[in-house]
Amino acid sequence: MQSIEPWSSATGPYKSLKSPRPTEALLILCAAAASLTTTVSLPSQSTAQVTNPGASYPSKAELLGCLPSELTRINPVKAWGSLAMSLGLSALAYGIGTLIPMQVSAAPLWLLYAVVTGTVAGGCWVLAHECGHRAFHPNPRVEAVVGFVLHSLLLVPYFSWQRSHSVHHANCNHLEAGETHVPPRSDSTSGRFVAKARRQLGDGFYGLASLFTHLILGWPLYLMIGVAGGEEYGSPTSHFTTAAPFRNGVRSLFPDSCRRLMVVSNLGLLAMVAALVWACILFSTARVFLVYGLPYLVINAWLVSYTWLQHTDIDIPHFSSSDWNWAKGALQTVDRPYGPLLNLLHHGIGSTHVCHHINPRIPHYNAWRGNALLKQQFPHLVRFDPTPIHLALWRVATKCAVVSKNSVSGGFFYEAKLSSKNKH
Repeated sequence: MQSIEPWSSATGPYKSLKSPRPTEALLILCAAAASLTTTVSLPSQSTAQVTNPGASYPSKAELLGCLPSELTRINPVKAWGSLAMSLGLSALAYGIGTLIPMQVSAAPLWLLYAVVTGTVAGGCWVLAHECGHRAFHPNPRVEAVVGFVLHSLLLVPYFSWQRSHSVHHANCNHLEAGETHVPPRSDSTSGRFVAKARRQLGDGFYGLASLFTHLILGWPLYLMIGVAGGEEYGSPTSHFTTAAPFRNGVRSLFPDSCRRLMVVSNLGLLAMVAALVWACILFSTARVFLVYGLPYLVINAWLVSYTWLQHTDIDIPHFSSSDWNWAKGALQTVDRPYGPLLNLLHHGIGSTHVCHHINPRIPHYNAWRGNALLKQQFPHLVRFDPTPIHLALWRVATKCAVVSKNSVSGGFFYEAKLSSKNKH
């Protein structure tokens, strides 16, 4: 199991961070969002099918070796240009929100505004994420300021998230030491509860409930109490404090050395909350909720959709300590077809994620080449699922509930059909 520096922004041989409209396109986005409630279910079509995970994986060095160091070279024009695009489009979208009338008859317009603005502002989230990996700017202080400001504006505790996200990268798809979207085992208390709920509700209602809990509640619950975190870190955990009762695991998600930057993260959030309160006083609480709150929910929904689909499907295993290694875990990442518009707005985060997990120091504009090189070198291991996003999301929401061990591969796979052992 790989050790992690307290504020490491990447895994492996990388240094830790020591210091700190067109109308038609908008309508297409809304239609795609509305289609998430479809009841169609397709089988997974991931192009990487590994029947014997224990014997088929290259070493970490081999994976890193096929990605030339030039891919980590930062291009300031592209980096700042991407930021200017995301910030400019976000400012324009939020500005339009201040002009929409607060009337019931304007509800469809508010819905359109929320989807478009939240989708556009998601690009700022992705660039803050890039800062957290030391892939935005060669100066770590500049990078930390950019990431901190962007994430604070979106109510994300930047440095605390950076720490937990580095744990995710260091232990991807590890049942005990992994972080975020760690599934319950079928024989655990939580696993039996989830399996019973799915069985009683049926795929349809369970899928809807799963979508709501993940896309609407999931991100704040993860930050506050560590929902879907790794087994070894205990429950609950918090991105806002290391005090009891948020420190009862075998390992500490946030060591003592994290406290100072955790406080800085909290101060950034408090400043943003104060700004929102001041806006409520100047304008109205309803106006602030509509202009800021509605897109905020959409941003979070995009965030969880991406991370959920990047490491979860019926044919993607998790591993326990005895079977896990870094390369095996990193390659349980799947790229998906988000299309040119979303890949532009979100800087390709969902379509080049395999490369990102092999070397997170590669900027988004170089990740496309990195992905191509990985596919060329390891075509049987680089996962890509062509299933349309809304159908893949529905499949994952309905079929991916609890995992059990496959005696052949050693991996823990989701039980697409619950067996009789989960009926009690």
